[in-house]
Amino acid sequence: MVHYLEDLQAGQTFASPGRTITEADVMSFAAWTGDNNQVHTDSEFAKSTRYGQRIVHGMLGASLCLGLIARTGVFEGSAVALLGVDSWTFLQPVFIGDTLTCTVEILSTRKTSSGKTGVVERLVMLRNQTGEIVQQGRMDLMVLTRSEAFG
Repeated sequence: MVHYLEDLQAGQTFASPGRTITEADVMSFAAWTGDNNQVHTDSEFAKSTRYGQRIVHGMLGASLCLGLIARTGVFEGSAVALLGVDSWTFLQPVFIGDTLTCTVEILSTRKTSSGKTGVVERLVMLRNQTGEIVQQGRMDLMVLTRSEAFG
């Protein structure tokens, strides 16, 4: 269900369905970003690293959050613009085969000076299948007010 500015308040949380990371995801991300670092793309090399296996690109996880959030439907049709990604931290590695979910916590909301939109401050947490937070940070969003959407 789409949420407009008036539908959102500090403390609300929304959780996405899961998505399992595949080898194809990692290789595709490497191809279109040009980040072919061996720690992501070479399983033999990765065996000699601290994790003993390939790790998923950190930015693949951060990017995946946007798609997982979209799957909740909360901001589909009300989102105007992603305003920024702030204080993003990579807390744990993500591996091929991990199933990730994303949780969004609303920190605050405020109307913009136009009155047609509002700013939603959001804490976004990416979790693996064991519930560990592997990445987190702020992804603030501009959304429509209900009156602007249906005006």
